[in-house]
Amino acid sequence: MPIVFISGSPQARSRSNALLDVVRNHVVAHGATVEDVRARELPPDSLLNLEFDAPPVKAALGRVERANAVVIATPIYKASYTGLLKSFLDLLPQDGLKDKVVLPIATGGSPAHLLAIDYAIKPVLTALGARWIVGSVYASDAQIAKRDDGGYQPDAEIAARLAEASSLLLEAIEWPRARRERAAGLALELAA
Repeated sequence: MPIVFISGSPQARSRSNALLDVVRNHVVAHGATVEDVRARELPPDSLLNLEFDAPPVKAALGRVERANAVVIATPIYKASYTGLLKSFLDLLPQDGLKDKVVLPIATGGSPAHLLAIDYAIKPVLTALGARWIVGSVYASDAQIAKRDDGGYQPDAEIAARLAEASSLLLEAIEWPRARRERAAGLALELAA
């Protein structure tokens, strides 16, 4: 099962997408299969009108459903995640993140937005059924330099935190699987 990367950034090139790329490269280097959902590429009318059956939306929801882990990245605006990300999360079923490992990542203009992950993002993930939220990574704009090519590069501290979070994500993917296997084993013992 793949790891799905959900970008809530309204920009194609953004600091939050740069952090997603670091995590993606790490997990791919360790053999993971990945898929992307870029909310900005979904039809705006479909997002705003909750058109669950619109083909691009249906495909994006299918990616999330098939995934065993989800990495979500968003810039923080006005002390919360983007409306674009909210529009996509509203399309997920109530248990859309059930039994999935989730890693939230956020970027913001200053360290003042650090707690937005805890008070704005994690409660929504929990409401969607996420039981394994493996830490989080927040980076301020000062920690992600703009490169000459227009892309972004996290500083050494953020890169190290992303590598650690990526490793924890890969390790945590085994937790639900082990739990299901134990439950199946217990059911067989009880049936015998």
